Amino acid sequence: MVFRNREEAGEQLAEALARERLEPPVVVLGIPRGGVPVAAKVAEVLGAPLGVIVARKLGAPFQPELAIGAVAADGTLYLDRDIAEIAGADDAYIAKERIRQTREAREREARFNGARIGDVRGKTVVVVDDGIATGATAIAALRSLKARGAGRVVLAVPVGPPDTIRRLRQEADEVICLCEAPSFFAVGQFYEEFGQVDDDEVAALLATTVGTEEMHAPP
Repeated sequence: MVFRNREEAGEQLAEALARERLEPPVVVLGIPRGGVPVAAKVAEVLGAPLGVIVARKLGAPFQPELAIGAVAADGTLYLDRDIAEIAGADDAYIAKERIRQTREAREREARFNGARIGDVRGKTVVVVDDGIATGATAIAALRSLKARGAGRVVLAVPVGPPDTIRRLRQEADEVICLCEAPSFFAVGQFYEEFGQVDDDEVAALLATTVGTEEMHAPP
C-alpha cells in the first residue's frame, strides 16, 4: 500500500476510525511534525478538536539517530533497557539525555500557538502519526496520556512493521494500522509525496482545521 500524501493517509485513517464508533468526547492529537497533517485530516472528518502531543526520542551515545527510548513533554519516559545497555548508555547518560529531550519537547509544544494537551480525563484520545518505525515516541506519548487519565487511548497510523505494531497493542487500548508491512524499511517508502513538515505548517494546521479547540496544558 502506498499513499499519495499525508492528507490521503489521514482520510483513510478517518474512514477506519469512523467505523469504530468511538465514544465521545473524542480528541485527536498529532505527533509533530509529520503526524500533524495526518491528524488534521482525521480531526476534520471526525469533527473532533485537534492538538499535539510531543515526544522526543532519546539518542544513544555517539549514535543520536539510534533510539534507546523516548520521553514526552511531561517527562513520561519509555526506555528500552536492552538497547540502552548495548549502546553503552549508563544511568548518568540516560538522566542527562532525558532532561535535555524533555526540555526540547516542552519548547516545541510551546511553539504551536498554545495547542497543547488539555484535560483528557475520561476522553477518547486518538494519537496519530504518519507512520511508525521503532515506536519509541509513540509509546512515550501513549503512556503520558494514560498517566493523565485518558478514558481510552487509540493509536492510529497509516503504516508500520508488524513487530512494532504488536508491541504497541500492549500500550494502547486499540491500534488502527492500515498497512502492517513486513518489508518495512522507512516510513517514506509508503508515500509518493513525503516532504518535510516544518513548524509553521504545523501551527497553521492547528489554527485552521475544522473542529480545532485551543487546549492548554494544565499548570
